[in-house]
Amino acid sequence: MKVVIAEKPSVARELAKVFGATMKKEGYVEGKGYSFTWAFGHLIQLAAPEAYGFKGWRLENLPMLPERFKLAVKQNKVNGVLKDDPGVVKQLNVIRKLFEEASEIIVATDAGREGELIFRYIYYHLKCKKPFRRLWISSQTDEAIKQGFRNLKPGSEYDTLFYSAQCRSESDWIVGLNATQALSIAAGNHSVLSLGRVQTPTLAMICARYLENKNFKAQIYYQIAIWVNKDGQLFKALSVKNFDKLDAAQKILEAVKDAASGFPQGAEILNVDVKPRKEQPPLLHDLSSLQQEANKRKGFTADQTLTLAQTLYESKLITYPRTGSRYIGDDIFAEIPALIANQTGHPAFGKQAVELLTAKLNKRSVNAKKVTDHHALLPTNNKPQFLPEDQQVIYDLISGRMLEAFHHECVKELTKISLESGSMFVANGTVIQSPGWRAVFNQADTEKEDEENPTLPKVVKGELLQVGKKELLEKQTKPKPLYNEASLLKAMETSGKEIEDDELRQAMKDTGLGTPATRASIIETLIKREYIRRDKKNLLPSEKGLAVYDLVKDKQIAQAELTGLWEKRLEEIRSGASVQEFKNEIREYTRTITRELLEVGGELNGKLSPQEVEGATVCPLCKKGIIRITEKAAGCSGYASGCKFIIWRTMSEKKLTEEQIMTLIEKGKTDVIRGFKSKSGKIFDASLILSEGRAHFVFEPRTIQTTE
Repeated sequence: MKVVIAEKPSVARELAKVFGATMKKEGYVEGKGYSFTWAFGHLIQLAAPEAYGFKGWRLENLPMLPERFKLAVKQNKVNGVLKDDPGVVKQLNVIRKLFEEASEIIVATDAGREGELIFRYIYYHLKCKKPFRRLWISSQTDEAIKQGFRNLKPGSEYDTLFYSAQCRSESDWIVGLNATQALSIAAGNHSVLSLGRVQTPTLAMICARYLENKNFKAQIYYQIAIWVNKDGQLFKALSVKNFDKLDAAQKILEAVKDAASGFPQGAEILNVDVKPRKEQPPLLHDLSSLQQEANKRKGFTADQTLTLAQTLYESKLITYPRTGSRYIGDDIFAEIPALIANQTGHPAFGKQAVELLTAKLNKRSVNAKKVTDHHALLPTNNKPQFLPEDQQVIYDLISGRMLEAFHHECVKELTKISLESGSMFVANGTVIQSPGWRAVFNQADTEKEDEENPTLPKVVKGELLQVGKKELLEKQTKPKPLYNEASLLKAMETSGKEIEDDELRQAMKDTGLGTPATRASIIETLIKREYIRRDKKNLLPSEKGLAVYDLVKDKQIAQAELTGLWEKRLEEIRSGASVQEFKNEIREYTRTITRELLEVGGELNGKLSPQEVEGATVCPLCKKGIIRITEKAAGCSGYASGCKFIIWRTMSEKKLTEEQIMTLIEKGKTDVIRGFKSKSGKIFDASLILSEGRAHFVFEPRTIQTTE
């Protein structure tokens, strides 16, 4: 029996359907000599600090640097205590049984870094030794799946991919947990102030832009505008010089030779510069550019776009969405005419698809050397039927971009007219001669000069024209706009560097913050932890986020460029670079940031209220401090300030569990606890109640059982 393991149940069932396997079992589908089972994401994770003896949040534990990482079943918090997820345990037992019976294991988790990690962690946790082969596909269509199974690769070919994923996983554990505990312990009266390898530089970018915008002092300046008449057509020209002083601008305004001042021909054409310009089509979408486009056009969040794209992928309508490439190879280019033909009936851009069927296709997006794990996003040859509106939006953005990418250039004529009327003026205008790719979405050119003059009349050097109107314009400098999800994703691609050129940005994609597949979750994590919030389309920091940023902004953990370089190193590990060298660097870095955060964390004392802290349990006595549980007691962080709340971990020689303590704090009373021991040595059972910040025994009536 061959066992195929997919990342999600829905994918496993689709694979089973292609093979005609229809026997549904508990946790898998069977038939035709195959068993198709699944994970549901990360079933196995790196073990918590307690597994290495780092109990509680203690200064003496830091930095926590395990020599060898352990794997553990995914856990959930129940009454404040972490417990193995029962659903995960159940599915793992299914996978274990199937692996033991398997003649061969086929890995069908997502073909990428995280998909490889999900499988390998399960494989190693179960101590499986059987050989496995890898399915690597970019589409879920039946033909792509069958072709993929005909070309399975030995699992060893993806060892370096796993090493890269493992290094990412371990570095996030080391950096995130040490930084979080260091800052939280140093802050004193707060339980969890979460920091992370990618999360914190991203927060720093949002906060820095917000403060720059907020503290921006607008500068007033003045321009002169004139409207010049050419055979009844007025066009606008602006003064070449800007003026800081109103009186200087006023003098220039008065010097303009307009018709109202008695000058029938008051403007002389000094020069006419006409330049043709060819605007190349955009590259195909990767996940990041799709998320940006969906946010700009429809206000979709990055996470929303990823979810919709994943649904379309599993519905076999688009190729693998978590791609970081905007290119395809020649093999995929051969399929493009058929994919274009599929779009000829589209109500919005069907005409453009028809035009492309007989045209020479633009090959700007064709470069096999620039294709990474997966090629750029494309529609498949399956036609959608009655998609929900939000899915249709994402499908159209991908299909429309395909038509744009292989379309002709947009040909424009840029005109610049220089003229004199008491001072130097210039008029700019653009005429689109051939819209090319811009016709797909009927996209207007948005360049600034178009706002001034959509078109300009034909004029010649030396010509004298009438100035029909003049005006003094008061303007002011503007700050950089606040980040929205589209602009933040764009900035994350290049670790905050402002690069507009698509191809240059692609060249830097290995040095960005996170990966296309993880950036959406980073934004959502910052929102969940109440570091940032959405305000209409903008992303704004909270008081908590600003307080943390103020503390770490000059520290290594907030440096986007350093984090970006690590992404590059992770990619290099895939090509065989040293794993140990990277791990040593991360350990040294962790020692540095732990020291830095412990030194400055105390400055947060009193700046944040308990309600602002993720996972905090507010003291039921003073209502201000935070409950912290140690090996000896559960106490209030405000103890030094006078709060006397305390629950000793050991009462009458019985050590209370964290679950019992949390029940007592949250409900005010526990169930009967057995095994207390009095001073006289007598064993007794009792419940505990909470009163005035202390735990007290309550003796329940005993039920005496008799046997006959």
